[in-house]
Amino acid sequence: MSTGTGTSPGTDTDKATDAAESRAATATTAAYKTIARGLGTGAPVYALLIVLLVALAATDPGFYEPDRFLAFVKRAAPLVILAAGQYLVIVCGEFDLSVGAIVTAGVVATAEVYGTYPDAPWLLMTAGLLLAGAVAGLVNGLITTRLRVPSFITTLGMMLILEGAVFYWTGGSPQGQLPQDFRQVGRGTAMGWLPWAVLACLAAGVLVVLLMRSDFGRTLIATGDSQRAAHLAGVRVHRARVLAFVFSGVAAALAAVLVGGFSGVSAQAGRGYEFEAITAVVLGGVALGGGRGSVVAAMAGAFSLQALFTWLNLQGVSGALESTVQGVIVIAAVGIGAADFSRLRRRRARPPGAPPGSTPGIASGTPPATPSGTSPATPSGGTPS
Repeated sequence: MSTGTGTSPGTDTDKATDAAESRAATATTAAYKTIARGLGTGAPVYALLIVLLVALAATDPGFYEPDRFLAFVKRAAPLVILAAGQYLVIVCGEFDLSVGAIVTAGVVATAEVYGTYPDAPWLLMTAGLLLAGAVAGLVNGLITTRLRVPSFITTLGMMLILEGAVFYWTGGSPQGQLPQDFRQVGRGTAMGWLPWAVLACLAAGVLVVLLMRSDFGRTLIATGDSQRAAHLAGVRVHRARVLAFVFSGVAAALAAVLVGGFSGVSAQAGRGYEFEAITAVVLGGVALGGGRGSVVAAMAGAFSLQALFTWLNLQGVSGALESTVQGVIVIAAVGIGAADFSRLRRRRARPPGAPPGSTPGIASGTPPATPSGTSPATPSGGTPS
């Protein structure tokens, strides 16, 4: 009977199969890592948005008819734009609580001006409104950076100033009206079917995404991650933050154009939008301390929030609970983001009986392994114990 030293054909086949499976597993892992990097911190909100859209389809089969779905996007457009502007401020480590008041002041002021000058061109009025939003943002940014007033206090003060000015000017009941040509941006359609609000939302989203992929976007993230490190690297930190507030003000003014278009004139037109925008950004996985997050995920958070409110409305839940839902979302999202999962993994990996802080995989009382040919370090003049 032959006892050759060669391997059998069956063994070679098994090795080839194992190698193929190993390569397939490696390729799959690499694909998962590529997808994870692409989705970034926004993966949970994308999954949530898909779940909510499926829930809406199951609750109301007619929801995805073109007219109704575009109407949903049109309603969400102001919040999406506000979330994009709020993202720019939060990612650099600040807050902007004045955006809702800017929306209200913009709608009311435009109506009052039209009451005095009814023939004013709508394009000129829109440009003036955007400029006013930029000025409000500039004031917020300069007070925050130059006077070193915390942005939470600065923008809260701006919100109270604008709300008080609107109430004083109108007595709580605005008298002016917005003409149809101005309201077309918020309620009209292009080519007879596509709402202008959807186009405005897409344009704003594309501009902000391009902005974040530029040097300025990287500057914002670096500033939010570590202001000192960014300053030492030559970044003009104050300038970056002031511009973030300016862009947030412009976004709020654009949202005012859309809100005035489909909701009309009201002294509470933008009430609550500031908290909805922050909720959307947090839901998108953006760190409240700055330095981390995706603007696309922040806008997806706005769509998710609008989809959630729509679904709750279809379920017959009172709209008065929207603030409660927002509060729960903010607390849960921030809590999950702040959780130290690495510590939990280390705790699970520690062997039973090992003292806290010990290296995973090393039992209590067992000296750590040392490289071959060496001995554990000992105090000078001593011997290993």
